[in-house]
Amino acid sequence: MNSVINENDMARYVRKALKEYFKDLDGEKPCCGMYDMVMDCVEKPLLEMALEHAGGNQSRTSEILGINRNTLRKKMAQHGIA
Repeated sequence: MNSVINENDMARYVRKALKEYFKDLDGEKPCCGMYDMVMDCVEKPLLEMALEHAGGNQSRTSEILGINRNTLRKKMAQHGIA
């Protein structure tokens, strides 16, 4: 079995989670700032897994993510990642 998740699989997981979120609201309005809520939920594990994959090397992690190393450090600080 291939362990690589393609972009369509990832989008499917996000859609499924959001569908469950709206279902759980049971007719209530979603909170304001939903975009930031979702991005925070996705960004932290993305950073953690990329760091793990790169053996903690921030330069390699920033290359994997396609972001500047200073941006990576800023995002790590925002999410409390050491």
